[in-house]
Amino acid sequence: MGVLVENLKKQFNTSHGSHAAVRSVNFEIPDGSLSALLGPSGSGKSTILRMIGGLETPDSGEIYLNGEKVTHLPIQKRGIGFVFQNYALFRQMKVKDNIAFGLQIQKKSDQETQQRVEELLELLSLQGLGERYPHQLSGGQRQRVALARALAPQPKVLLLDEPFGAIDAKIREELREWLRRLHDDIHVTSVFVTHDQEEALEICDQIIVLNQGQVEQAGSPESIYNHPKTEFVANFVGSMNILPAKYQDGVLQMGPYTFSQNHWENFEEGDEIKVFFRPQDIYLSSKPNAYALQATLTRVSFLGINMKVELLSEEGSRFFAIIPHYIYHREKLHEGARISYQIEEISYINTRLGKEIKKLVVADYEI
Repeated sequence: MGVLVENLKKQFNTSHGSHAAVRSVNFEIPDGSLSALLGPSGSGKSTILRMIGGLETPDSGEIYLNGEKVTHLPIQKRGIGFVFQNYALFRQMKVKDNIAFGLQIQKKSDQETQQRVEELLELLSLQGLGERYPHQLSGGQRQRVALARALAPQPKVLLLDEPFGAIDAKIREELREWLRRLHDDIHVTSVFVTHDQEEALEICDQIIVLNQGQVEQAGSPESIYNHPKTEFVANFVGSMNILPAKYQDGVLQMGPYTFSQNHWENFEEGDEIKVFFRPQDIYLSSKPNAYALQATLTRVSFLGINMKVELLSEEGSRFFAIIPHYIYHREKLHEGARISYQIEEISYINTRLGKEIKKLVVADYEI
């Protein structure tokens, strides 16, 4: 066990009253893993990270690091390394002195300190930059120095709070790939706060999705993306089509699909349904008989290797598909084109029965 959080709560008092930032949060992060706290602004992810690190005190609940309860332990006794979005480097210190700072606090010998600094300069591809000052570095280099400084005292747990938020998109992409490789080398338990779902999916072993101070879902990137449990997760992690439907006269009409009564033992007349399907789960063709369903292509957006196409089905539903660029051109598609299509994966929520998403077996549909 790397990090264990039990029933964590935190409330802040403001001029407008009290605000519950974290509400009864529970999760576990395996030892040696790289895990993400993923959620929009105000979801509580940074507050949770700060409580793990000892920068905030929880109102209630417990925090364990490597099996040791640290809920009320001082920061310096937790064995934590921090990396922040704004680097937080000492501007008046050279790179090598920034990295050595934590080692000097630990009263390591000059020889040990120098050796560790040299190791980290090489590990983080900062060779030759030890004598420079932070203002002489690029944003990506400064963030690597911040990471080196956090790793220097060999922390039990590394906490990263939006570490790439202040860096431009191209360097950000390179840094997250680099962070994943680095983690695979050093295997320190790491908790990574981000609002970028693509970032979390790409580099993390586990994702904990937060919304309004609560955990919506926790699991591997694949399970979070392919099997979202709530509407929030489905809509926040990746792109999703969401259509309304209603159960009437023993039949559920889901856009172009009709499901007969034997599928819906617990449904009641008039139940409001929400239908979910990923834009990548739609097959389409310019041939009218290639698939059973018909639609008009109303808008096209270029996404690089993919194309995003908006569709208007015959019965009036609007949704979008994402298809490879080569398929778009192979099928000679264009705005206004009539196409046939098939949806491969469909999920739904019956709002009366709860908020958990359930899968449909598409092979059972009737058209």
